[in-house]
Amino acid sequence: MFRRREPDPFRSNVAPPPRERSSAGQIAGRCLFGLTLAAGIAGALILGMPALSQDPSPAQTQHSVASDGR
Repeated sequence: MFRRREPDPFRSNVAPPPRERSSAGQIAGRCLFGLTLAAGIAGALILGMPALSQDPSPAQTQHSVASDGR
C-alpha cells in the first residue's frame, strides 16, 4: 500500500538526449494555430459585446400604423 522510500534517492548522471529542433513548418503551424485561437476569442468578444451590454436608454417602442389613425 505504501512505498518505502530509498535512503538515498537514485540520481542518474546520464543526461537525456537533446531535443530535436522544431522545423520552420512546425513553428509556422504553431504560430498560425495561436493566431487562429486569438482571432476566434477576439471575434467572439466583438460579436458578443452587444448582447452583454446594458442599454441605459429604453428601447424604441414599436407601434403599428393602424393605431395612428385612432
